[in-house]
Amino acid sequence: MTDPGAVAATRVALLELRDERRLVQEGYDLLDEKRVLLASETLRELREHVAAQRDLDTDWAAARAALARALEIHGFDDLTVEPPCPLDLVPLRIEVRSFLGIPLGEVHLEPTTCRPADPPVRDTPELRGCAEAFRRLALGLARQAARTANLRRLMAEYRRTERRARALENVLLPEIDQSLRFIEEQLDAVDQEEAIRVRNAARAH
Repeated sequence: MTDPGAVAATRVALLELRDERRLVQEGYDLLDEKRVLLASETLRELREHVAAQRDLDTDWAAARAALARALEIHGFDDLTVEPPCPLDLVPLRIEVRSFLGIPLGEVHLEPTTCRPADPPVRDTPELRGCAEAFRRLALGLARQAARTANLRRLMAEYRRTERRARALENVLLPEIDQSLRFIEEQLDAVDQEEAIRVRNAARAH
């Protein structure tokens, strides 16, 4: 805490300190409002993340079931030599929006049909179903990764804003208030001394 005695107990200092406190209070109010907005946006993103995760869990289960069916038909060794469906040609669009200066991204991928680079060794419905299930899962994971990155950015900014707001609320504003009380007490004491001096002078005459 700043030593109040180090502050000059003058009316000019009092006015300047009151102006400083007003500015600091305005800064705190803005940070507090930003903190509330960040919390609301984080909760909204979190709700979307939870809902998307439920869909992903369903896709995971479907992919495992499709893999099991493909293994029954092809066996593990034969399945591993089947040509994969490349994802590098899938149209990917990333939209970035700004929320309080924080870049938040959203991934959009076209759900195109799996087209292996080479013809399958054994083209069966189970093989195609397995490829499509894992392709759908991969696209969902990409979208969920963008939501996770958004949450990390929002939470990091919230923590920074929280630290700054608490520093103003718990450190700077109390220091200024303490200095204001000290100056006001000193000025009141000076005014009382002056009043007593004037009264005594009037009695002497």
